[in-house]
Amino acid sequence: MSGIKNKVIVITGASSGIGEAAALLLAERGAKIVLGARGAERLEALARRIMKRGGEAVYVSTDVRRREDLSRLVTLACEQYGKLDVFINNAGVMPISPLDELRVEDWESMIDINMKGVLYGIAAALPIFRKQGFGHFVNTASTAGHKTVPNQSVYSATKFAVRAISEGLRQEAGKQLRVTIISPGIVHTNFTEGLTNKEVKDRLTAIRDELAMPPDAVARAIAFAIEQPNDIDVNEIVIRPTAQV
Repeated sequence: MSGIKNKVIVITGASSGIGEAAALLLAERGAKIVLGARGAERLEALARRIMKRGGEAVYVSTDVRRREDLSRLVTLACEQYGKLDVFINNAGVMPISPLDELRVEDWESMIDINMKGVLYGIAAALPIFRKQGFGHFVNTASTAGHKTVPNQSVYSATKFAVRAISEGLRQEAGKQLRVTIISPGIVHTNFTEGLTNKEVKDRLTAIRDELAMPPDAVARAIAFAIEQPNDIDVNEIVIRPTAQV
């Protein structure tokens, strides 16, 4: 029997890209999915797709910059299904640019969503996990959390932070809870839409279109981590395209 079947799984950033792919795959394997993202219409459409395929899903509009939104998402999971097995901190943005351009609002957005959003997710789910005596955090980082390159310093810093927070959480969690970091390389998603520097956007779009792996590849890695027996904690999965930049 799949280790995913009947698990209640919350996913942030669920309306597109990795989050959407993970929601569809995990629902197909029998999980009950709780979807969170800012776009309610996209969430509703995704929930319909899941249910049309015989799966279970509920959703609520969620902005991970707002701690109360994450609390509401976890509350929905517990009220609807009576427990919470997995919380996937997946929401993220990537409006990268040279530091010289001083796009401070973009820096703040990356910090608020990529880093503080993860902390708010932990704050919402950790008390539930402690009360239950079980739970699994899956936090989406990036290979940019292993190596910094030009134009990506702030984005990279937020992903280094996700890895540090996750590792610290693992050390504090004890044997009852599990923590997995998912660190993908470039993925074929709509991340370039948020880029404000045209030169960087054009270059990354070309790289993405040539080399990026599909979101399904990352979704399969997430599923692998979740389906492991409770006594096995998959610390980190790093996924890179076959062809490297």
